[in-house]
Amino acid sequence: MTGDPIHFKTVLETALLTATEPLSVGQLKKLFAEEVAATEINDALEDIQRDWLGRGVELVRLSSGWRFRARTELTPYLSRLSPEKPPRYARAVMETLAIIAYKQPVTRGDIESIRGVSVSTGVMQTLLERAWIEVIGHKEVPGRPGLYATTRKFLDDLGLLSLRDLPPLAELGALVVPDSVPADEPDDSPLDD
Repeated sequence: MTGDPIHFKTVLETALLTATEPLSVGQLKKLFAEEVAATEINDALEDIQRDWLGRGVELVRLSSGWRFRARTELTPYLSRLSPEKPPRYARAVMETLAIIAYKQPVTRGDIESIRGVSVSTGVMQTLLERAWIEVIGHKEVPGRPGLYATTRKFLDDLGLLSLRDLPPLAELGALVVPDSVPADEPDDSPLDD
């Protein structure tokens, strides 16, 4: 890198603060007319990350790049500004997503076999529209069913760098809240009201 290192960091910081989505190192390289090595950008990003330690906003590395976000412990305060509740997903959606995340790539038949009930089109459509899953290929069996896997957006939305950052499968049981739907009547509606 040529030029002023403080200006270099300021340009990166400004781009990240104004971006609506995470920015990759490749995207950040485009900010500069001269060629900049990825290591220089990563070093500067780590400096910026240290500069923001102890503040209400932090620089984090996610699956698809870097972004600023509010610290988790400040979420209760920020939620008062926009009282809209995030969408709540039905148990069927969350179970389907968990199966895909932990067993990918999987077919719809694999998901149904694990869940023990059929997966409605609405459940799959919800996850596809949210861009949390995608078809990454087709299984070489009759009918060539689609193989589903999670996306970088799924990881970004959950604040994860990679699938290795998912909680251990054993811990998920404690997070599931039983719903009021009897076991013989699966609830495959995509959203709870």
